[in-house]
Amino acid sequence: MTTRKSQVWPSMYSVSNLEAIFYYSVLPSNPILVYRTGTTPWTKPTGLEAYRELKELRPVFGHKLNTVWKDLGPKVRDFLDSVGVLWTTIDVVRFVKVGKGEAIGPVVLWIGRLHCGHGCLDLLKEFEITNVEVEYRESIYTRSAGPNLLRPVSDLHPTVDATPHAQGTRGLYLAEGDDSKKVLLVTVRHVLFPSNEANVNYAHTNTSAPRRNVLLLGTKAFDNLIKSIQSRIEEHCWMTERYKRQIKKLQEREAGEDKHDVEEAMKEQKKIRGSLNEAIEVIEPLHKFCGEVMTKWSQPSQRVLGHVVHSPPITLGAGTEGFTEDYAIVELNRSKIREVFRGNMIDLGTKIPFYKFTRRMYSRTDVTTTFKYPDNRLLELRDPIEEDEMRNPDMLDHNGEPCLLAIKNGCATGVTVGCATGIFSFVREYLNNGTHRTSVEWAILPYDNESGVFSASADSGIVIVDGRGRIGGLLTGGAGKMDSLDVTYATPFFWLLPRIKENGFPDAHLYPIIA
Repeated sequence: MTTRKSQVWPSMYSVSNLEAIFYYSVLPSNPILVYRTGTTPWTKPTGLEAYRELKELRPVFGHKLNTVWKDLGPKVRDFLDSVGVLWTTIDVVRFVKVGKGEAIGPVVLWIGRLHCGHGCLDLLKEFEITNVEVEYRESIYTRSAGPNLLRPVSDLHPTVDATPHAQGTRGLYLAEGDDSKKVLLVTVRHVLFPSNEANVNYAHTNTSAPRRNVLLLGTKAFDNLIKSIQSRIEEHCWMTERYKRQIKKLQEREAGEDKHDVEEAMKEQKKIRGSLNEAIEVIEPLHKFCGEVMTKWSQPSQRVLGHVVHSPPITLGAGTEGFTEDYAIVELNRSKIREVFRGNMIDLGTKIPFYKFTRRMYSRTDVTTTFKYPDNRLLELRDPIEEDEMRNPDMLDHNGEPCLLAIKNGCATGVTVGCATGIFSFVREYLNNGTHRTSVEWAILPYDNESGVFSASADSGIVIVDGRGRIGGLLTGGAGKMDSLDVTYATPFFWLLPRIKENGFPDAHLYPIIA
């Protein structure tokens, strides 16, 4: 295969500067198109009504690639290496042209930072696959930073939307099992260990040795929390003054002689007085909450949630499956979590109203959905999604295509819904010493072109689940340009949980209880 290095690619694989810039311009990170093998010409928008063609990423299920990818995928990876390509990601996706009947395009072998492609088509032909195109864009694979925890509150609580940087129940908890009453937290290692620290096995087995403590909120997150609470107090103070001014003007109208206008003014004043009372009622609890945070959490020592007890070295391409092994086990301080611990669940928050959230999860109106929006917003988590279900889900989207909807609540982006893919991706991380590490990842795409990214920086370590609460994986990073991600990657939990059990926690399970 090394003889392919000298190949000269036909001009049909080249693109113009304008096409390179605008081809993916509506995707979250606006990646640059490098080459593509599709024969459909790109047409430059012209005239007063010119606009960029809207596209959305779609997962791939039920294609021949789904059945042969375990054999074909590594060959694509090896071929790219053989011709010296510095690739970053290999995904399998489809594109939908929005506003054109949502016609789904061909399956695309979507490769990050590529400079050649003809050989990939040859490999596809070896597997008798001729209906797949190859597209290459500038994209980097990045690891993100991690989550913060805080008590979840009800929809009616004054602080429900005052803590955007520290919303709760985002960790994945494990019971150590057997007779142990320890509660463990699973997150990614790269969140807790500095990047310049040796990537070696860590185990805290000596009880007299210093602990590697984990804080409930880091310094930046704590400062952001205080600012967010103070901002909400300020907003409500402004609103109370505005409502008072409006009421004064309405009272002047009530003294008029126009009967209809007087009646309208009385109705409006009743509504505004209700809003005024609500604003006033919120201010005091927010002041109290801010005071408690400043008093009880201001010092780092007050925010120690637990300590790391085990973390193997980060390994890309671990085991026979080649997934990413990037996790740390934290033993939680029971006294710190006793009053707020509710087990494994995701707070669906207030970012997406429940009726919009439910509509997203009801992809078809002619079938019964398995998703039920919880009355308290807390989606209880269950056992892992099995590998076969990831590759062959039993859910259909509104076009009758198989789909697997994914949910997460991240520190950076809050609650989002995305579309998981049925073909695992390859990612590559380049190191400063000139070497690289390659791994297989579960990929999640944005829900549509209007919903924004599925994840962003500071979301690593978050658990990703489906609408039934089944655990899909642990978020590790994503691909795109700069901080905007077109694709999110996670380590499948059906693989990770057995690895954790093999590494010192044989009886661990997902249902811890604090009496």
